[in-house]
Amino acid sequence: MEPLTYADVLAAGLDDWRVLAQGLHARFRTAGTAEGAAFVAAAVAAAGPRADHLDVSLGHRSVVLRSATRHDKGLWRTADDVEVARAVSAVAREHGLTPEPGLVVQLELALDTWSTPEQSRFWAAVLTGDPDHHHAGGDVVDLAPGLPHVWFQGTEAHDESRQRWHWDVWLAPEVADERIAAALAAGGTVADDSEAPSFTVLADPEGNKVCICTCLDRAGDDDGG
Repeated sequence: MEPLTYADVLAAGLDDWRVLAQGLHARFRTAGTAEGAAFVAAAVAAAGPRADHLDVSLGHRSVVLRSATRHDKGLWRTADDVEVARAVSAVAREHGLTPEPGLVVQLELALDTWSTPEQSRFWAAVLTGDPDHHHAGGDVVDLAPGLPHVWFQGTEAHDESRQRWHWDVWLAPEVADERIAAALAAGGTVADDSEAPSFTVLADPEGNKVCICTCLDRAGDDDGG
């Protein structure tokens, strides 16, 4: 199974789903936990042999799902995930659920480092208890629910103090501009928008950076990450 690019998934026309950093993501509004649980059971059954692609978060009035293909290099987006997404959406329609694609979000933590192998072992040990729980590129993924994906950005060695951790907040493309505007109204500034809409770097009032990321203009990305 080969990974799909961002453009491949966008062309699939999955109205209920959005492409974030890894996998395909969807959220459906429910009347309560019992209705959500019934939907999850039906969705898993509909996914059939691909059910293990699904990660599910069941809330009081919502169900959040991710479909991703696990690989030794990380989490890929594949044709299997597109089929899972279509099957789950069909079940959601049968249950009369309302999709909320603009509310999906994924948080990544990125660390500038000149020693990815050593750093990935340390952070894998801290976050999972196993220093070998990371993928070929060094990313620490597949964590317990509630923990963000951690990845490592290469940089030169340096002694001076500077920000090395930053957040990547992945959003549905249609809400990114609104989120950026809200951050600016709350005292932030645009540090770099040269790569928008792929990502826009914002700074908080003290200069700490965060990237607002979308799947747009990433057609050349074919690693499925």
